[in-house]
Amino acid sequence: MSYQPTMHSSTYSQVGDTNKVLRNTYFLLAMTLAFSAVTAGLAMAMNFGFGVALVLSLVGLGLVFVVQRKADSASGIFWTFAFTGVMGASIGPMLNRFAAMANGPELIMQAMGLTAVAFFALSAIALSSRRNFSFMGNFLFVGLIVVIVAGLANLFFQIPALHLAINAAVVLIMSGLILFDTSRIVHGGETNYIRATVSLYLNVFNLFTSLLQLLGIMGSDD
Repeated sequence: MSYQPTMHSSTYSQVGDTNKVLRNTYFLLAMTLAFSAVTAGLAMAMNFGFGVALVLSLVGLGLVFVVQRKADSASGIFWTFAFTGVMGASIGPMLNRFAAMANGPELIMQAMGLTAVAFFALSAIALSSRRNFSFMGNFLFVGLIVVIVAGLANLFFQIPALHLAINAAVVLIMSGLILFDTSRIVHGGETNYIRATVSLYLNVFNLFTSLLQLLGIMGSDD
């Protein structure tokens, strides 16, 4: 009789730990997205060029590895904000390009709205169903590699149809990754909220930029 309560206490402890990781992750994600919006606005006001955006993107790539190394230390939060701030600033030039279009501000707001709806809907599915979406991992990883290779190739070929296909694929892959990463938290596969935040941030960031590109392409046909 004494063994059963121990099992229940262990279960409650695991659920409590998972809920704590989820709360911390969503809170930090909200803060870093807000900070990214600020740095993006500053980059727009300072009229950064695309050369600066490329440098910032490369710096952001390097900071990802720093965050991963520092995620278990007290400085992890600082490096997380450094990374997301740099990434926000890196899309300033792209946002300026869209803002200069006749319907550009509307496209930016539409992309933000669609990103928010997709994120909340997919998160709700992962949280409410409690289904383990880890089976999607290998498929999403392969898809990501294919998209990266195709994107690099299209830097040279500049094929509009391929650009459209790449952004559509990124939207699908990032949507799948939101399910995958949220499921990992729910099922105890990710217990570090800093790493979880960075993963979800990248999903949201890439989802937004790809949706904006798609809306821009479709809007230019009008």
